Amino acid sequence: MTTYMNFIDNEWTAAYDGRTIEVLDPSTGEAFAQIARSGGSEVGRAVQAARHAFDGEWGGMAPAARSRLLFRISQALLDHVDELAALEQRDTGKPTGQARADALAAARYFEFYAGAVDKLHGQTIPYPQEFTVLTLREPHGVTGHIVPWNYPLQIFGRSVAASLAAGNACVVKPAEDACLSLLRVAQIAADTGLPAGALNIVTGLGAEAGAALAGHPGIDHISFTGSPQTGQAVQQAATANFVPVTMELGGKSPQIVFSDADIDAALPVLLSSIVQNAGQTCSAGSRLLVQRAIYSDVVGRLSELFQATRTGAAADDPDCGPLINARQLARVQGYLQEADEAGISVAARGQLDANAPGGGFYQVPVLLGDVPPDHRLAQEEIFGPVLCAIPFDTEEEALRIANSTAYGLVAAVWTQDGARQFRLARQLRAGQVFINNYGAAGGVELPFGGSGQSGYGREKGVEALYGFTKLKTVAVRHGRS
Repeated sequence: MTTYMNFIDNEWTAAYDGRTIEVLDPSTGEAFAQIARSGGSEVGRAVQAARHAFDGEWGGMAPAARSRLLFRISQALLDHVDELAALEQRDTGKPTGQARADALAAARYFEFYAGAVDKLHGQTIPYPQEFTVLTLREPHGVTGHIVPWNYPLQIFGRSVAASLAAGNACVVKPAEDACLSLLRVAQIAADTGLPAGALNIVTGLGAEAGAALAGHPGIDHISFTGSPQTGQAVQQAATANFVPVTMELGGKSPQIVFSDADIDAALPVLLSSIVQNAGQTCSAGSRLLVQRAIYSDVVGRLSELFQATRTGAAADDPDCGPLINARQLARVQGYLQEADEAGISVAARGQLDANAPGGGFYQVPVLLGDVPPDHRLAQEEIFGPVLCAIPFDTEEEALRIANSTAYGLVAAVWTQDGARQFRLARQLRAGQVFINNYGAAGGVELPFGGSGQSGYGREKGVEALYGFTKLKTVAVRHGRS
């Protein structure tokens, strides 16, 4: 069984006490590798290495040179895309197509931010003539990145590539369930020429390595993606050191379908937005609000699509792969049991492949009908392939239901009414609103983040660079001639 070590200062290092954690294949439930079980000592070494890089070669690199290096890393990731996809698939249970898309997205993030490095400008500020006042965008220094298990390559790309582009040095703590692809990316980046210490990966449990990173006094900024509960702990630890945090947390995102919508265009999107990655997506379209006049038709046609979905082993490239682990499977099944006890009807279920390994963590997609808007199933993030259908009558009712949860991450509106499109886009509580689409094909360029229990701050797009920099004002008094 292969043992994967930490990647610190461009070197492979084991946990100091030699402890390891088993890595399970979600498709089989069997262990196939081990990772280092690190803690505060290993995190401390990584932070020290990052500080040395920031104070030295990496921090002193000219923006144009940094840009060229990130471009080379992007190309190197493309050269290894099949290898990275295979690691991601084995680690997370993603179907082949989804794993490959994530590997391509990671390369795209490095490409995008490579092009933005030397275009991050300050401003001059109009002021009395005896002064010249300007602002500078400067890197924080050492940034910490706590990356979840659902999209390791993508979330690593969107936060680490942006942070490196801004000139920071990074320490990354991946989720213990999904580390392997990120360790390989770090090695590829080092082989491409990234200076030692600019990118460090420390593996381990969240309560040990993650907590040590969040509370380390040598960290200048933290990027966290995960649950609201863990986010609170990270925020509290960072607050002790007055460290800013960007938080992308959960979601219970609504898709609102009006009677004038193009149903043929909407149906496959409604399905994919909850089935992709087995529903383990913060921005999953997990609530389906349908105007009552077309509710039966939409739910009926969508049921046929659900029944045709195929759930199985990741390597077989099904519509829906396994959940990440037994704990997550039990969580999703607990919600479904609660639906049954509450008398909420199952409109449709997907199919489990006959050859799916018996030990895998499989949950077929489920469409629940007529879910009360205030029920736990419609209010809480299930994080599985479970879609809650809810009827509504008026635009005002749809808006009230859509905004009724503690989350505010993503929303979609399906309607041909242009005025309604803009009314709802303005009134929906969400960081992203999509009109007659969902997700805009990933959108590396599109700022992403939410409000409420969906977090704060923005990643992706040029906006992310502002979060990974701090603003300095310089006022020069030179007098008047």
